[in-house]
Amino acid sequence: MTDTAPPAAGSERMALLIYPGFTALDLFGPHHMLAGVRPARLDLVAKTRAPVVSDTGVTITPGAGFADIEPGLDVLLVPGGTEGTLAAMQDAETRAFLAAQGARARYVTSVCTGSLILGAAGLLQGRRATSHWLTLNVLSAFGAVPVAGRVVEDGNVITGAGVSAGLDLGLTLVNRLRDRAYAERVQLVAEYDPRPPLAAGNPELAPADVTASARAAFAPFLARVEASARALG
Repeated sequence: MTDTAPPAAGSERMALLIYPGFTALDLFGPHHMLAGVRPARLDLVAKTRAPVVSDTGVTITPGAGFADIEPGLDVLLVPGGTEGTLAAMQDAETRAFLAAQGARARYVTSVCTGSLILGAAGLLQGRRATSHWLTLNVLSAFGAVPVAGRVVEDGNVITGAGVSAGLDLGLTLVNRLRDRAYAERVQLVAEYDPRPPLAAGNPELAPADVTASARAAFAPFLARVEASARALG
């Protein structure tokens, strides 16, 4: 459900990157919150306007290609993923687009491993930033200062932790772009009141064997990400 009677529409321009293999919830959590601002533009942008398939097989048709986005965005957002993120980090055209847009954007943001793509584009040098807990320490290869937090703010760079943290990131941005009462209304209409049925949402809470099995499952991917970060950093 979206708010059908918010205050007057804003003038903001926002571009949310999508690329093959991105994680859909990384994108659509903050997308939902940002839509509550009623920006002038809320574009899903990819290299071209050809359909893009997420890591779970959801196919999205972007509304804009790289060439369609004028500099001076209010929000630039990069979602994460696994193999798709690794490919995006290594893609020169994607890095160039983010570097150019990020240099002039009001807010440069990411969710999950999307921060690794920001880092590869040179946008996290000297900045405090977060990522998915599995890849958090990789950020140091890009000159960033890794911080374990749900949402980490450093000036105009705002990064979110893994997947579901995109909702928190989006609400953080709404609070910055409007005011607390406006952001609270967006939160209320979304009924964003998380009460998970399990308590294993981060490695400090999860049983040790569960954390160990997750690390083992993603060890090959993490090794490739670390190698790529060293090469690009």
